[in-house]
Amino acid sequence: MPEQSSDNPPGAALWGGRFSTGVNAALHHFQASLPFDARMWREDIAAGIAHARMLGATGIITPEEAEKLIGGLRALLEEWEPHGPAIDEQEDIHSKVEAALRERLGPLAGKLHTARSRNDQVATDFRLYLRHGCDELDARLRETQRALVACAEAHFDAVMPGFTHLQHAQPVSTAHHLLAYVWMLARDRERVADARRRINRLPLGAAALAGTRFPVDRQMVAVELGFESVLENSMDAVADRDFAVEFLSACSLVMVHLSRLCEEIILWASQEFAWVELPEGYCTGSSIMPQKKNPDGAELIRGKSGRVFGDLLGLLTVLKGLPLAYNKDLQEDKEAAFDAHDTTLACLEIAAGMVRGMKFRAERMLAALAGDMSAATEIADYLAGKGMPFRQAHRVSGEIVRYAESRGLGLDGLTLEELQVFSDLIEADLPPLLTPRAVVAAKTSLGGAAPERVREQLIKAKEAVG
Repeated sequence: MPEQSSDNPPGAALWGGRFSTGVNAALHHFQASLPFDARMWREDIAAGIAHARMLGATGIITPEEAEKLIGGLRALLEEWEPHGPAIDEQEDIHSKVEAALRERLGPLAGKLHTARSRNDQVATDFRLYLRHGCDELDARLRETQRALVACAEAHFDAVMPGFTHLQHAQPVSTAHHLLAYVWMLARDRERVADARRRINRLPLGAAALAGTRFPVDRQMVAVELGFESVLENSMDAVADRDFAVEFLSACSLVMVHLSRLCEEIILWASQEFAWVELPEGYCTGSSIMPQKKNPDGAELIRGKSGRVFGDLLGLLTVLKGLPLAYNKDLQEDKEAAFDAHDTTLACLEIAAGMVRGMKFRAERMLAALAGDMSAATEIADYLAGKGMPFRQAHRVSGEIVRYAESRGLGLDGLTLEELQVFSDLIEADLPPLLTPRAVVAAKTSLGGAAPERVREQLIKAKEAVG
């Protein structure tokens, strides 16, 4: 005798005909996805309306039945706005919508599931949700870009050390430094848009895995739901989640860029640097040390990057060993994608607000360049411009650096006479080229740090973000 169970959750009504007992209560709660997939209620209703209209148009059900189904679904949409349905014992959002529709229309509600499966239904809802998620990400990325552009413009004349290996490398303008992140986020927007293009393909009509005997019009449904195309293979349509992986990958790269920015902000806000004053609204204090102003907003963004990376790795791991077609493992796709979506949106919002309120201390940054060796490349370039092979010029410049260090001086502290000891090509026009602002001004190549090039960047950046 099979194990008996007194549990017969409402969700079992979608598939219970083959079973003589109800689902074990523990398994029902273990497999229930309604607590997290309920957020796709609008998508499920929209897909249901399109499906019902197609069923009526193709004669699979009568036009009158289709209109009643559409009317019932629209009534649910209105009833559940804006917060969605209550969480109950239904298995998932699909069974929740069908049960609610059945309360309104009776047995007719069961006809809505003609020629579809929860397999193609959930894939459709998920794609609709992530398509909207891409649009939300693009909007937040754009706002963060705008904040960076505004901050760059506000500090256009400020000069700061540029780093490689966290060592002073060459002076750059603060605007140039900030605009680097604008272009990183621009590529993030391109990746999100590219992912959206592949997300925006219709699975509905694939049914469980093999298609359906009913004369469905998948193109009609695709047009109504705004999908660009129909997925060609019914097994692929229900079984793969590469589109979700792309979405998570795009989120992960956004978080890489935000984390790098925040790491720099945390350094710049420390007492050792003291290059930037963060807005108080994005900092917290200490419960024991009254003087503290902790960059918690930036630290949390840096920390949450690992969370989003984990979402991506988790989904990749779920997918790697799945045979075709649908497997229940795929239920694990949504929590990862929803978490990455929510986390990335929140981090972009905090980053934009924090950047808008940042104030750079130009004098402090300029003072950090005093007495350093970051003009060494200028000496090498100067000598190369006089005809000396660059490798030889590099060595001469290094010798000058070593001499300056032995004297406890910066390069701009050396006299013309001291410089000329190392090469008779050095003339009086070299020392003025060794100041931080002169070094920055000399970088006139396309995309360089010279003020005229940064102005060009600003114009392009403003055009890109609107």
